[in-house]
Amino acid sequence: MTTGDRILEDVRVIDLTTFVTGGFCSLMLANQGAEVIKVERPDAGDDNRHSGPPFIDGESPYFWTVNYGKKSLELDLKSDAGREALYELVSEADVFLQNYRPGTAERLDVDEETIRSYNDNIVYCAISAFGQTGPWRERPGYDLMIQGMSGIMSVTGESDGQPVKVGLPMTDLITAMWAAFGISTALYRRERVGEGEYIDLGMLDAVLPWLTKQAGKVFAGESPSRMGTKDPVLAPYQTFETADGHLNVACLNQRLWKRLCEAIDRPELVDDDRFATNADRVEQMAELEDELEATFRELTTDEWVTLLAEEAGVPAGPVLEVEDALYNEQTDARNSTTTLEDPDRGEIPVVEHPLKYGRARSGFEAPPPRLGEHNRSVFRELGYDDADLDDLEARGAFGGERDDDQ
Repeated sequence: MTTGDRILEDVRVIDLTTFVTGGFCSLMLANQGAEVIKVERPDAGDDNRHSGPPFIDGESPYFWTVNYGKKSLELDLKSDAGREALYELVSEADVFLQNYRPGTAERLDVDEETIRSYNDNIVYCAISAFGQTGPWRERPGYDLMIQGMSGIMSVTGESDGQPVKVGLPMTDLITAMWAAFGISTALYRRERVGEGEYIDLGMLDAVLPWLTKQAGKVFAGESPSRMGTKDPVLAPYQTFETADGHLNVACLNQRLWKRLCEAIDRPELVDDDRFATNADRVEQMAELEDELEATFRELTTDEWVTLLAEEAGVPAGPVLEVEDALYNEQTDARNSTTTLEDPDRGEIPVVEHPLKYGRARSGFEAPPPRLGEHNRSVFRELGYDDADLDDLEARGAFGGERDDDQ
């Protein structure tokens, strides 16, 4: 590969965020070659470093999954020296990212107006639970709140059970991906028109476009409800119990429905008036489930996958445990999970990002940083010498003396 083959290679990101929303956003940018400088609280760092258990050598592997390929810089933003150092970084940066509650950035003097006074062309992204405007703007909010307020929990879980949270920080990750997309498009716009941008991103706003078919039901005057693994507009499109586990089956059209009936040796279902069309199957979903459940219990999950997915071309797949999802013959062939070598921590497991370009290069090239690992090296790149760095440290920019220069 030649120089310049990473799409965001010349982009420098100053990331003041904690936890997942901003962290996964800057992770996506780092994966595409951006230099991400993670600004952390002295001595404590990002709360996500210690949000476990489990821990490995005192650090959360959850933190690793959101921070591959970044640089860590401790700065005390409540000190004059810390803010001065930050502004020096800003003057040479392309992106500024924060996820404070509205009003906090102003109190810390890292609001857009202040930051833009040091770099007018910067792309400034402010992430918060509800955005910078509206009656809820000052409310605190995390993934759980947004899953509830966005409607996701109302359509997740069994029909006769309580609302259920999706088992991963879904709204954090949705917001992060919108942020990375917004920053990338703002950088593209800057190339075209020559000016920076401000992005106001609220988590609740970010999630609503993902409602798609549920929103469609509302627009049609209906009320979406919890359906377990079933789908409101497709059938069969759900999970079935097998002899030894669970199987997902997805029939999106008549052709697949006929193939399924033939593959499970139930050809009579094709001519059953109750299930003649997809609309009929949706209307008679309970009866359809009764017909199919007993059949799927006759064989193991692997046997059904072979019969349906491999031989009949019917979309069907197992419900895997997380470990099996991470490590299997397909992820191995695609290098979806790899490792990075760390001189102190040994091999660090990596979940790679999925973009596989034909010409450009992507991927993580460094392990997650130790707290303050790059305190001095980042500023050396800006032209600071040892005397300057000693002065910066003595004035409390890094929150205390350090002797582990990297």
